[in-house]
Amino acid sequence: MNQARPRRSALYLPASNARAIDKARSLACDVVILDLEDSVAPDAKAEAREGALAAVAAGGFGGREVVIRANGLDTPWGAGDLAAAAKVRPDAVLVPKISAPEDLAATRAALGPGVPLWAMIETCAAMFRLDALGAASREHGVEVWVIGSNDLAKEMRCPLTVAREPLVTALSLSLMAARAHGLAIIDGVFNEIADAEGLERQCAQAAGFGFDGKSLIHPTQVEPANRAFTPEADAVAWARTVVAAFEAPEAVGRGVLKVEGRMVERLHYAEAKRLIGVAEAIAERSGG
Repeated sequence: MNQARPRRSALYLPASNARAIDKARSLACDVVILDLEDSVAPDAKAEAREGALAAVAAGGFGGREVVIRANGLDTPWGAGDLAAAAKVRPDAVLVPKISAPEDLAATRAALGPGVPLWAMIETCAAMFRLDALGAASREHGVEVWVIGSNDLAKEMRCPLTVAREPLVTALSLSLMAARAHGLAIIDGVFNEIADAEGLERQCAQAAGFGFDGKSLIHPTQVEPANRAFTPEADAVAWARTVVAAFEAPEAVGRGVLKVEGRMVERLHYAEAKRLIGVAEAIAERSGG
């Protein structure tokens, strides 16, 4: 997995909406998720699947990752979704309600090799298996976890406020498990499309936790998410200073350095290189 790949904004689109998909080719989102699950009614599932396949085959998304969110294997459509996705080979297939390692094994068996998996972490049961899910994710080719905050709040029977107080523990533990197993992780959606201030607050919260980006439900949410998860210029400049210090000839073999009056460990060198990589990838995508 490319740890430097920007995933600041992952926009869900109903795969049955060809007009929205066409518009997404010109949006500034980092990821387009062609949804076959929650946003598609049962009588539109077949149409949505065909729409997703056609969109992937047609291409034209530039540097955006194109991900198909399949229905679960416990539904009448899940196995067909995975078989169809395997033929067109999107950048990844996102699978819902992953609660146990066995869910990932079954999904990989149905999808076959080659296509990366993304996994929705959105059940109470998953919260008690996060470490095992992380290990299974590495085993079965999962690159990204996506928080499903709506489903998790529904199971918990708690309100889903802007600050998400009841979910803070789940968000933190999910993020820690993802990092422990080398996975990227994207925050859940913000439902109130008209609440721009609330979206900014929640993006700032997620960025503060350490998430790689946020999943979105409307094009107007792309710019605030991109802004929140783009590394700040000062942070990138400091990262370059750290990298230069550790790559200087006199620093070879040293684990700790004093850089501009601050003690910096070699672990900061690795994170600085990752941050620079993200910033450079964003700059390249935006033409600057």
